[in-house]
Amino acid sequence: MNRLNKTLATGLAALSVISGAYAASKGPKSIKIGFNIPLTGDSPKVGESAKFAGEIIKGEINAAGGLEVKGEKYKLEFVYVDNELKADSAINAANKLIDIDKVLASIGPEGSGRAIPAGEIYNDAKVPMVSPWATNPSVTKNRPYCFRACFLDPFQAPVAAKFSSEQFGGKKVAIIYNLEDDYSKTLAELFKGEWESKYGQVVVYESFGQKDQDFSVQLTKVVNSGADFLYLPVYYNHVGLITSQAKDLGWKKPVMGSDSWGSADLFPLSKGAVVGNYFTTHYAAKGATGKTKEFIEKYQKAYGYVPDDVAALTYDAVYLVLQAIQDCGLTGNLKKDRTAIKDALGKIQSFPGITGNMKFTPEGDPVKDAVIVCVTKEGEFEFVKSLQP
Repeated sequence: MNRLNKTLATGLAALSVISGAYAASKGPKSIKIGFNIPLTGDSPKVGESAKFAGEIIKGEINAAGGLEVKGEKYKLEFVYVDNELKADSAINAANKLIDIDKVLASIGPEGSGRAIPAGEIYNDAKVPMVSPWATNPSVTKNRPYCFRACFLDPFQAPVAAKFSSEQFGGKKVAIIYNLEDDYSKTLAELFKGEWESKYGQVVVYESFGQKDQDFSVQLTKVVNSGADFLYLPVYYNHVGLITSQAKDLGWKKPVMGSDSWGSADLFPLSKGAVVGNYFTTHYAAKGATGKTKEFIEKYQKAYGYVPDDVAALTYDAVYLVLQAIQDCGLTGNLKKDRTAIKDALGKIQSFPGITGNMKFTPEGDPVKDAVIVCVTKEGEFEFVKSLQP
């Protein structure tokens, strides 16, 4: 893929060696990090969660005088760019952050549908990217500048299938997925393959489009199929519509979801239809302890609701970048510092995140457990168990 805004990039290339990305000629030095996130579009809560997590980190570190790097203090400067939950917008946001804002690194995009195309831009430009919430293998594959803070779909799908077999006991599953979303499509395919090879039969395999609002055709097939449960690896906004419509059509059997369910808006959008259902995710807010509990309390006090997994993963992703910066130091040469941060990220062997302890593969992917949660009648996500495939 050719980088957009190439002319602008060339015109600004001479500036890339100046320390303006994180150091002004007067006043305190600063570290500039970009956030490529959906603040508008179909899932604005995703971008909001990421931004709020960033603001907590920035506020705390700057209030303490900045981040200490090799004996010097640097103020944090975060640049939030809206990608509208669209691939093209994520590419444009990446180019803006790289060429105009001249960030040292980028947090996000969050979802695979944006992180895959934008990740190519970051990798080609040799700018480190850490995606908090993109689980598709293609995000980091053959991209040394691309990392993530979450588990992968080839891990998540077998975990979901194993839990579903143990929890629900049935042999027949129905699957509905978003054909226009790489994340949803891939996870559906992986779950289907795992289920058919080990556990039973897929009796319904139906898709929908990103803008669809009426799912009665697909759900009628599900209700009439004799399926023991429904697997729904789609974003929370679609989950709300599908589960409430399924309930109206008489569906009373379990629904198993994926990490894209994990939003504070899930419960109200579903009108309570998700109560008692399960999904795979990265952390459980209810019953959390230690650093995780401290983060939840700070977030809830600041913003009035319990942080979802996007917020928690973003928190970990930012601290991964900050640890890398502290490990490698800063020279004032933007090009060299971007590469040094990438190298330092690749050398982090273990990281005690609030979403769990992580070890990293050479591809930049963390090795960590998946968490199963259940949606309570209060709309909380209650820990059920940690699980490996």
